[in-house]
Amino acid sequence: MNIAVIGLGLIGGSLLRALAAAGHHVLGFDADPAVRATARTAAARVPTAQRWQITATIRDAAADADLVVLAVPLPALDDVLDALVASGFHGLITDVTSVKGPVREAVVRRLRTAANPVAGFVGGHPMAGRETSGFAAADPSLFTGCAWVLCLDEAAAVDDWLTLAGLLTELGARVVPSTSVEHDRAVAVISHVPHLLALALAAAAATDPLALTLGAGSFRDGSRVAGAPPELTAAMCSGNTAAVQTALADVQRRLDDAAKAMEARDPFRAVREWALEGHTARTAWPPAPGRPEQLPVRAETLLRLGQAGGWITAVAPDRRTVTAFLPVEGA
Repeated sequence: MNIAVIGLGLIGGSLLRALAAAGHHVLGFDADPAVRATARTAAARVPTAQRWQITATIRDAAADADLVVLAVPLPALDDVLDALVASGFHGLITDVTSVKGPVREAVVRRLRTAANPVAGFVGGHPMAGRETSGFAAADPSLFTGCAWVLCLDEAAAVDDWLTLAGLLTELGARVVPSTSVEHDRAVAVISHVPHLLALALAAAAATDPLALTLGAGSFRDGSRVAGAPPELTAAMCSGNTAAVQTALADVQRRLDDAAKAMEARDPFRAVREWALEGHTARTAWPPAPGRPEQLPVRAETLLRLGQAGGWITAVAPDRRTVTAFLPVEGA
């Protein structure tokens, strides 16, 4: 495919590298001239057949593209969409943003107009972030084995969804069907609130030099994503406020229960009982896959698979079935 990647940070840069290594013709663009220069230099260091090109404008990147991938922060999205409209692009668009509802709304508002009647869009989100950022941190193997959400909202054509699912599973990702609403609810719990917790933990320890000296594995792992740029956390949470508030309230309630347990007559027993639910949940994660199944390509079937925690690893050549896995309960 001819693919344009707009935004060359960790995710966009890694996807650019992975697609080029898989043999696709890939053009990239970033608003920062220094990032574009770094990406051009990096391209010269890979085999010719796996090289990508860096363009000076979004119009140049999208000119001959079958697919445009939006890999920019949420606050920059509207400007990029306006540039695509101005370029006359009418092909398939996906994104890698960590919140889906606002992206979908922006695409409908700017691209699904009388002037752009055939623009296809499928929202996406690879669960493959790191605390490091920028093109220098890009890794073409970043998506191997990762869960990559592809949204099947009412407006998303199944044919477009299958095109992206086939592309991403060939990169080694596990594609998870979902809707924008279900995705945003789920990532509030497993991504957005953990960023807030990590930042709170790091800030609480920052005032105690002894604590920082003694910090080891639990502090390192619990505060790891606090190293991500604050703009990233702000963009995630501000674009998903309702779901984040709900998830944060649940976590706060559980922490309040922990505080109450330590006030009990027998705090050892009370805290142990409080810890049991979380311990059981964590030791059961990640879910183990069951046997592969061949599922028919129907939107309702795919969405039920995602709701059950399942994923797909391949799209059949005739695009009538997908290879699907469901997690094994209690594994």
